[in-house]
Amino acid sequence: MRIAVLDETKNGEPRVAATPETILKLKPLGAVFVIEKGAGTASSISDAAFEAAGATIAKNAADALKDADVVLAVRRPKGELAAKMKKGAIVLAIMDPYGNAEALQPFADKGVATFAMELMPRITRAQVMDVLSSQANLAGYRAVIDAAEVYGRAFPMMMTAAGTVPAARVFVMGAGVAGLQAIATARRLGAIVTATDVRPAAKEQVASLGAKFVAIEDEEFKQAETATGYAKPMSAEYQAKQAALVAEHIAKQDIVITTALIPGRPAPKLVSKAMVESMRMGSIVVDLAVERGGNCELSVADVITDHKGVKLIAWSNTPGRLAPTASALYAKNLYAFLETMIDKKAGTLAVNWDDELVKATCLTKDGALVHPIFAPKA
Repeated sequence: MRIAVLDETKNGEPRVAATPETILKLKPLGAVFVIEKGAGTASSISDAAFEAAGATIAKNAADALKDADVVLAVRRPKGELAAKMKKGAIVLAIMDPYGNAEALQPFADKGVATFAMELMPRITRAQVMDVLSSQANLAGYRAVIDAAEVYGRAFPMMMTAAGTVPAARVFVMGAGVAGLQAIATARRLGAIVTATDVRPAAKEQVASLGAKFVAIEDEEFKQAETATGYAKPMSAEYQAKQAALVAEHIAKQDIVITTALIPGRPAPKLVSKAMVESMRMGSIVVDLAVERGGNCELSVADVITDHKGVKLIAWSNTPGRLAPTASALYAKNLYAFLETMIDKKAGTLAVNWDDELVKATCLTKDGALVHPIFAPKA
């Protein structure tokens, strides 16, 4: 069972889809790894470290992909690489299928089975495979670190002989995995933290981390969560009331961190130009949803924008700013899923196509786009 891992740094992605640790775990199951040269460099993993774990280093992507049964990647490989894969191979990656059916077609045409890791069901069995959670957790942490670096003032309250330094006020918008980690990190740094979310269950989670919850808690709010734990789109009336409350609150904050992102949809606009302009000079906005258009209307991807003294931080790949840690967690997510597809005795691939995890994540198979959400309608 030959497993290929590609170098994604040339496309601006610093993470890598395998580590020496996951290679050593898969070798006893019959895996032979071929790593493209330099694949782990940005994640502080040298080619020598991969070789020490038993992998072979290929000089380019074509050599790595030759005869590979499995391709592990962070981002969806480019279409031209699909042509270099063998028929029947499987690809595990963050495939970004929403609105990108055309980009999936080369894999279907080649007879490659692709699996979108971001579609993994959020059930107990699949927690160890949940790439959205593992990466969002790091994004929430990094958002606070980035804010602290640019803010230029102390986070905790300090009482000194020269006077008292007030604690920074941090407002986190969205209390999912990223938001909760941002709350916890800001609290550890000594900030006064508040947070908001449209899901009722978030109130207790926010309070458990020592932050104050801010929201319009009417009847619509009480019904604002789907069965899968995601936020429902809210009515225009509720959005107006919530926006008024948030606008008043933001004007008093030093740092605002936005994390609201629903898979497959444009990021909701939560912070307007007027809200940014209401903040005092030196304040910070960190937008973690810029990859889907951003929660702040002034966000510009991959730059720090200065708008009338307020700095807006909007990195499109925040987990990648912690590439070694992000790669380690992501590789474990991939290992946990791939391990379920292997016949342990024979050391070969044995995908159970009736497995609920396979059904939920499989995009292409047997020459067609098969996922019910993305497949062409009859």
